[in-house]
Amino acid sequence: MKKKSILAVFLLICQFLRAQNPISQPKIEYTLSMEQPQTHYFDVNLKVSNLDIKTKTQGYIDFKMAVWTPGSYLVREYAKNVESVKASNKTNPLKSDKINKNTWRVQIDKNTNEVNISYKVYAYELSVRTSFLDDSHGYLNPASVFLYANAWKQVPSTLTIKPYQGWTTVSTGLKNIGTFTYQAENLDILIDSPIEIGTQKVLSFDLNGIPHKIAMYGEAKFDDAKVTADFKKVCEAALSVVGEHPCKDYTFLIHNLAAGGGGLEHLNSTTCQTSRSSYADPRRYQSLLSLVAHEYFHLWNVKRIRPKALGPFDYENENYTHMLWFSEGCTSFYQSYILRRANIQSVEDYINTYASEINTIENQPGNKTQSVTESSWDAWIKYYRPNENSKNSTVSYYDKGAVLGGVLNLIILQSTKGAKNLDDVMRALYNEYYKKQGRGFTDEEFQKTVETIAGKSMNDFFQKYIFGTETIPYNTYLEAVGMNLVDKNADKNEPFLGAELSKTTNLKITGVIKDSPAYINGLNVNDDILQIDGQAVTKNEDVLKAVSNKKIGDVLTVKVKRDGLEKTYPITILRNPTKNFVIEPLANQSPEQQVLYKKWLFL
Repeated sequence: MKKKSILAVFLLICQFLRAQNPISQPKIEYTLSMEQPQTHYFDVNLKVSNLDIKTKTQGYIDFKMAVWTPGSYLVREYAKNVESVKASNKTNPLKSDKINKNTWRVQIDKNTNEVNISYKVYAYELSVRTSFLDDSHGYLNPASVFLYANAWKQVPSTLTIKPYQGWTTVSTGLKNIGTFTYQAENLDILIDSPIEIGTQKVLSFDLNGIPHKIAMYGEAKFDDAKVTADFKKVCEAALSVVGEHPCKDYTFLIHNLAAGGGGLEHLNSTTCQTSRSSYADPRRYQSLLSLVAHEYFHLWNVKRIRPKALGPFDYENENYTHMLWFSEGCTSFYQSYILRRANIQSVEDYINTYASEINTIENQPGNKTQSVTESSWDAWIKYYRPNENSKNSTVSYYDKGAVLGGVLNLIILQSTKGAKNLDDVMRALYNEYYKKQGRGFTDEEFQKTVETIAGKSMNDFFQKYIFGTETIPYNTYLEAVGMNLVDKNADKNEPFLGAELSKTTNLKITGVIKDSPAYINGLNVNDDILQIDGQAVTKNEDVLKAVSNKKIGDVLTVKVKRDGLEKTYPITILRNPTKNFVIEPLANQSPEQQVLYKKWLFL
């Protein structure tokens, strides 16, 4: 018999055997209840039935809790809030042991057909990356609530929610398959779908036939029609970047609080927090819309357009990438760019915002110490855990990424004579790696895509300003659109100490700026300033006045108390290095510059 015939027979036999013995798939069902919300405990039951022979033969099942949540790059140890874990086979208890910080091992045998895990989750941290429950509402970040088994990450699951009495509304991006019953295709979908439970007001609008909901928690005063219209404007402008909407529906979960801010992106939803008074203040309201633009744009950049490390996820360990400056930082660039193209932000405000972003990074000493790719890689240990020296040793991948996004946009506009901009990079990445290849891109593939769109090598730029820490030559790129970056402090000679003082506790040093007089001459964080030039000081204003009365090169004698002991330091005053950048139009702009200026600002 020929080899091809033998292979064909073998395949037929395999197909027959699979038909006779289909691979069983477990049925995963979660039930969530909250009978005493004032105690801040969610009650969770996880039922797994239809166990396969391989699982039974193994003799145990390991159930795990994620240690972090995508979009917030810090190991948060969610298992710390899990209590009272019990396992049973229908009505019979099963032995379970916690074998490490986030894993419970349940013992089974060949006769076990069903496993039930019940447990409590303490939820009293109201942030976009944690979970919260009180007598007014419940909010879940699923990574911090639901146990899972690694072997069944791709198995669909259902979630039945039993709201507290009087709570009538559940808002989530999960697929609704019945009364308070939802389905997730796999673990990634479940973890990526936050849930709001309570009596929240829900606004709605359609965008290109795609239903959008805005779930409003909190007693804020706002105009329903205005909020709905403005959210829609933001979404329309965001959609115009890539040109294709990847969702069947989208849900905004908005927490209106006494004070708050921040957001977290998800596959077809987001959670945003804002002050409930934001709607009455035009500036603060625009800040909310900027946050909405940022999180909404993430449904493309991060959730679909992504570096390889950002999915599929390892929920138990750090997921490293150099590209957060693009995933988060360029999304920060787009949050303003989206408001500009939606005519929510004026030309003047957009230009001032960009200048402010440049000021932020150029006045941070860490910008010369840490590259933006290093900042991305070290997010897990540095960005979310800053200390008193962070400004000297690190740079934010959000802040510098936003600035780099603006520079890349200008480079592409210039090199293509206005035919293309950063949007074209987004479209190319979306079409090639998300739609065509169904994966994330590498660092090299990202750079190659930028070079293809720009029509030139970008290696020197990437090495110096992205992988390196050299100062970006902003005017080289702003000139193309007829603008110029000017330091208004360039000719000033203000005296400078470099010791930052507490805003709540007078005369306590909270920060010392690298290479400043305070840094060079020995002042420390937590020093209490007692005297300056032999005179007692009683409030922060006394210190600021004493410094302002000095000239460059003068000596300031500072007595401090440190660890209960008094020390005196002579400090030689230096010139204040703080930059105050503004972006101004060049005189006598050429016709080419005027054309690019209009394309740059959507005029």
